Amino acid sequence: MVLFSPGLFAQKIKLTDTNLKPVGVCLSQSKVKGNRTIRVVKDSTIVLDDEATYARINNLEFAQGVIEVKVLSKILKSAPSHARGFIGIAFQINEDNSKFEAIYLRPANAMVEDQLRRNRSTQYFAYPDFKFTDSRKIAPGLYESYEHMELNKWITIKIVVKGQQAKLFIDGRKHPTLVVNDLKMGLGAKGGIGLFVDIGTEGFFKDLVIYNQ
Repeated sequence: MVLFSPGLFAQKIKLTDTNLKPVGVCLSQSKVKGNRTIRVVKDSTIVLDDEATYARINNLEFAQGVIEVKVLSKILKSAPSHARGFIGIAFQINEDNSKFEAIYLRPANAMVEDQLRRNRSTQYFAYPDFKFTDSRKIAPGLYESYEHMELNKWITIKIVVKGQQAKLFIDGRKHPTLVVNDLKMGLGAKGGIGLFVDIGTEGFFKDLVIYNQ
C-alpha cells in the first residue's frame, strides 16, 4: 500500500557498475539464481557499524516518495560472529556522504528462537549521530522490529517517505513492518540513495524503482 496520491513519477533505475559509485564498499555485477544483480560487500577496513557503506546511485536526488528494491543477503565465510546479513537502503544522502538515513534488514535474526534477536530484524538509523547503539539507549525497540524473512532468499523492500515519516513494507504486505515518525534529517531533507550493506554481508540488489513525488 503506497500512501500517496496519484501523480508519483516512477523511475526504474538500471543497476550497473557504471551507474553506481562505491562508498566504503566493493561492487560488481553478478548472477544469483539466474538473475542479473549488483553485488555489494563492505570494505573490510571499515570496522565500525552503521557507517557510510553503500553503492550510491549516480545523478539521483530523492526527497519523498517510494523506494522499492529486491534484496538478497548471504553471510560471508569470513564474517565475524555478530554478522546478521545486514542489507537495506540509505536515503537522503548529502553530497559528501557525511549525513544520511537508512533502513536495513537483519535476516539472520528472524531465523532464530531468541526473541530479543527476532525483535531486531529491521532497523532505522541516521548517520552520523543516531546509530543503532544510540537508539537502543534512548528508545529501546522504537526504531527496530520483527518481520519474517530469511537469508539467501529474495526480499522486496518498500520504503515510503512522507514528511518526517518513513514506513517499511516487506514483500508486498499490507501493513508496515516498521514505522519511523521522526526522521532525523528533518522536514525538507533530500539527497541521494544508496544500496546499503554492513559487516559480513554479501549483498545482492535488483529491480530498483523510485517513485518521486
